[in-house]
Amino acid sequence: MTAPRPLPDLTDDALIASGRQVVAIEMQALEALGARLGTDFAAACRRILACEGRVVCTGMGKSGHIARKIAATLASTGTPAFFMHPGEASHGDLGMVTDADVVLALSNSGESEEILQIVPALKRQGNALIAMTGRPASSMARLADVHLDAGVPLEACPLGLAPTSSTTAALALGDALAVALLEARGFTAEDFARSHPAGALGRRLLLHIRDVMHTGDDCPVVRADAMASAALLEMTRKRLGMTAVVDADGVLQGVFTDGDLRRCLDDEDTDLHGTPVSALMGRNPKTIGADALAVEAAHLMEEHKISALVVVDGERRVVGALNIHDLLRARVV
Repeated sequence: MTAPRPLPDLTDDALIASGRQVVAIEMQALEALGARLGTDFAAACRRILACEGRVVCTGMGKSGHIARKIAATLASTGTPAFFMHPGEASHGDLGMVTDADVVLALSNSGESEEILQIVPALKRQGNALIAMTGRPASSMARLADVHLDAGVPLEACPLGLAPTSSTTAALALGDALAVALLEARGFTAEDFARSHPAGALGRRLLLHIRDVMHTGDDCPVVRADAMASAALLEMTRKRLGMTAVVDADGVLQGVFTDGDLRRCLDDEDTDLHGTPVSALMGRNPKTIGADALAVEAAHLMEEHKISALVVVDGERRVVGALNIHDLLRARVV
C-alpha cells in the first residue's frame, strides 16, 4: 500500500492567494468572452427564436454538466429546452429530438466523439446545430450552422487539465443566450413565476388575497349596533384578532381589534355588555381587495404595524378577512 503523500505546510495567505488567482484568471476569461460576442451570438439567438420546437442541449463530461444547467435556465426563462446525453443519443435517445428542434452542443475541444457521431443523424433530420466550443477550427465548429466561441486564454487549473475557466465561460455564454432570448420574448416576472409555482417568487407573484382570505362564516363580522360583548364573542370564535363592523348593507364601518379590547378592559367605566361596538371601533381601518397579491397584504401589515386586514369589494362591502398567520402559512412572509 502506497504511503500517503505528506501535505505541504501552506499558510492561510498562500491558500487565499491561490483562490484569488483562480478568480482573476476566470474574470479575464469572461472579459475576453464579452468583448468577442458578435454577429454569431445574434445568429444563435435568431435561430432559437425562430425554432418551433425545443432547444436540445448536449455535452459530455463537464461540458455536459454545463449543458444541463443551460437547458434548465432556458426552460425557466421562456425557451423550452431539455438535456440529452450524447452517449445515450446514439442508443435511442435521438428519438426525443424532432425536426423542429434546435441542437446546442457544448465541447471545449470541439472534438467530442459522442457528439460528432450523432451530428450526421441530426443533419439528415434537418436540425439546426449551434456549437459552443473553445476552438473555432474544430470539427464541431465547422459542422455547425452557428458557432459560438467560448475559448479561454488558459484554464485556472495550474496543471491546465481540469476544466475551470472554460466551463465558467461556457456557463456565462449560456446565461447570455438565455437572458437575450428572455428579453427578446418580453418574458416577465409573472411568466417566470408561472414556471416556479412552488418557489418563493412564484408564491409572491401568483398568490392573491382571495387564495388565502377567510370568507363566509369564517369571516368575523358584526353589525354596528351590536354590543361590544357580541364583537368579543365573534373575535373569539373566528380567531383572527379582530372583527369587521358593518352597516345593514354589509358596508364596512370600522374594525374592532384585540388592541381596542385591551383598551376597553383598562377602562373600568366601559361596559362591554351595554356599549355598542361602533363607539369603540377604529373608524379608518386599512383594507385590501380580493384581487390584490398576497404580498401586498404583507407590505400593508408591515408598513402600518398591524396583524390583520379586512377584504372589501369596490363598494367597501366586506368579502373576507385575513391575518399575518394566513400569510405565514402560505409562506408569503
